[in-house]
Amino acid sequence: MKLLETRGSVFTIKQDGESKGWSEPKIILGSFLSILIPAAVLLTLPVFSVSGLSFTDALFTATSAISVTGLGVVDTGQHFTIEGQILLMLLMQIGGLGQMTLSAVLLYIFGVRLSLKQQAVAKEALGQSKHINLKKLVIKIIIFACIAELIGMAILAFTWVPEMGWGKGLYYSLFHSVSAFNNAGFSLFSDSIMGYVADPAVTFPLAGLFIIGGIGFTVITDVSANWRRGFRGFNLHTKIMLTATPVLLLFGTIMFWLLERNNSATMGNLSEGGQWLAAFFQSATARTAGFNSIDISQLTQPALLIMIVLMLIGAGSASTGGGIKVSTFVVAIVATWAFLKQKQHAVLFRRTVSWPKVTRALAIIVVSGIILTGSMFLLMLTEKASFDKVLFETISAFATVGVSAGLTAELSEPGKYIMVVVMIIGRIGPLTLAYMLAKPKPTLLKYPEDNVLTG
Repeated sequence: MKLLETRGSVFTIKQDGESKGWSEPKIILGSFLSILIPAAVLLTLPVFSVSGLSFTDALFTATSAISVTGLGVVDTGQHFTIEGQILLMLLMQIGGLGQMTLSAVLLYIFGVRLSLKQQAVAKEALGQSKHINLKKLVIKIIIFACIAELIGMAILAFTWVPEMGWGKGLYYSLFHSVSAFNNAGFSLFSDSIMGYVADPAVTFPLAGLFIIGGIGFTVITDVSANWRRGFRGFNLHTKIMLTATPVLLLFGTIMFWLLERNNSATMGNLSEGGQWLAAFFQSATARTAGFNSIDISQLTQPALLIMIVLMLIGAGSASTGGGIKVSTFVVAIVATWAFLKQKQHAVLFRRTVSWPKVTRALAIIVVSGIILTGSMFLLMLTEKASFDKVLFETISAFATVGVSAGLTAELSEPGKYIMVVVMIIGRIGPLTLAYMLAKPKPTLLKYPEDNVLTG
C-alpha cells in the first residue's frame, strides 16, 4: 500500500492499478461539493436572508462556512434571518467535524453500510488507526464536540444573557460557541468581538474553544486514553501538539503585545491587562479561528507579518482548524535542523521521524506555496488592492482563518470565485488536489543516482 497525506491526514492508495470507483481524494472532494452546492442554493432562498443573496455570494458564504473559514461578503448578523444563521451553524458544524464524519453519521442513521474504502478514508481523515470501530469513534467525536460547545455556551451566557435577555443571550452564546469550537470565525456582531476586547469572560471562553477544537481529535483521543501514563505515554504527534501549541501561542502573544501596545488604532488605548488579553486573543485566533478583538486593518506591518506566519502554520491535523498544520511545520523545522547538523535522521522526543513523513511535510509546504503564489497572482489581476492586503487575505482563506484586512468585502465577481477555490483547497488539502491532478502511478523502477548542485 502507498500512503498519501492531505493536511495531516493519511490515505491508502491501491497499487494494482485496477481499483474501481473513485480514489480517496475524489471521495473527499466529492463529499465536500455534495454538501456545498445544495447549501449555496438554499442560501439564495428568501427565507434565509433579509434582502436576498446572489448565487455568487451564497456560494462564497457556504464555502466559507463549510471550510470553517469565516470570511464574509455580507454582515452575518444583519443580512441573514434566524433560519439563515441556523443553516450557517449547521454548515460550520459539518465543516468542523469533517464532511466525511457527518456523511458516515447520516449513512449509519439510514442503515447504509460504508464501503471499506469509505471507512478507511473516514478513519484516516480523523487520524485514527484502521482497527478502530468507526461508528463508535464518530459518536465519541460528536459527543465531545457537543459537550464542549454546550460548556462554552453556558459560560458565554453569563455575560450575554444579562445584556440581551434569555432568548437572544442564549442564542448568541450558542452561535458563537459553535463558531469558535469549529474555528469558523463567523460572528453575529458586525465588529466580531471588538466590543469585548478587554472582557475576559468572553475572550477566554472563545479562545479556549478554538484552541481545543484546533488541537485535533487525534490528540484528544490519545490524551483521554493514556493520560494516566503521563506525557511519556502519548504518541509522537500528541507530544508535538502539546508542546508546539503553547509555544506558538506564547510567541504570538508576546510579539503582538510588543508590536501593538503603542498603536492607538488597535491596543494603545487599552490598560496593560487589556493589552495582554487582546494580544493573547489575537495570537490564539490567528491559528485559524477567525475572530478578531482588534481592527485587523489597523495592525502595523510587522504585526501583520507575524499574523500571516501564525495563520499559515495553523492548527493540528484532524482538527477543526486549517493551515499547513503544526506537525507539518515542526517536522520541516526538525528535518532542516538535522540537515544543518549533518545528522542522518530527524529526531523528536527520542523518536525518529520516518523519511516519507519528512518528504510529505516538505511537499505540503511546496505545494501550498505554489497554490498561494498562483492565487495571489490571479487576485492581483482582478482586484485593485495593495500587495499586503492580497497576501493577507489569500493566506487567511487558504489557511481557513477568516480574519480580513478589508479586501473580502470589496472583492469583484471573479475575485470571489478565486477565493472560493482557495478556501476549498485549503480545507480539503493541497496534496489532495495535487494527487488528483498528478494521478500518481507507483513504480518499483529505480534509476541510477547522480549529483545535483543545490544551494
